Amino acid sequence: MTLIAPSILSADFGRLAEEVKLAEQAGADLIHIDVMDGSFVPNITIGPLIVEAVKKVTDLSLDVHLMIANPEKYIDAFVKAGADIVTVHVEASQHLHRTVWQIKEYGVKSGVSLNPATPLCSVEEIIKDVDLILIMSVNPGFGGQKFIPFSIDKLSRAKKMILSCGSSAVIEVDGGVKLENAKEIVNAGADILVMGSAFFDQKDYKIFMKKLREQLDEN
Repeated sequence: MTLIAPSILSADFGRLAEEVKLAEQAGADLIHIDVMDGSFVPNITIGPLIVEAVKKVTDLSLDVHLMIANPEKYIDAFVKAGADIVTVHVEASQHLHRTVWQIKEYGVKSGVSLNPATPLCSVEEIIKDVDLILIMSVNPGFGGQKFIPFSIDKLSRAKKMILSCGSSAVIEVDGGVKLENAKEIVNAGADILVMGSAFFDQKDYKIFMKKLREQLDEN
């Protein structure tokens, strides 16, 4: 079954604990946390303190996406705050293999993300080492962007790469995922759908999740 990971980037931070609890009650599988530093991407969001706060109010795994420069400097802080999955960007880490294994040594799952224009060959050498490949289907930095169409083909090629080399990595997609395109994205190879505004802009999260599962033929 496809995993759904609401991104708190689009949640109401004035009532964040309640938003996370409601997402969990609605049937979310993970909580996705976008960390931006204003350097690697043109926006600043949150740090380990928010991760720690979210950890206290949910039993769901925390999927922490580091859109930051020099991510290896901050892995320790985010793992200690409660991250269950730590994903870094190919473009942000000079020594990606070392960074991936740094994450794994903490006993949490390691992920690697690629921006839309970054070719899949950039992860070919470490595909067997990672637990998750995150395909960015928008340019990172802001929520509410439109899905980039060529991401579908990239997803299909990523799936073939994983299968051909015997990797156990799952594929996550982040950016512009909504009810209308979720089925196509999953059919292309996605295992995890990150949904920000498409999820948190809904009046009733449970009703939305029911519609989403029906759309994916997973009810």
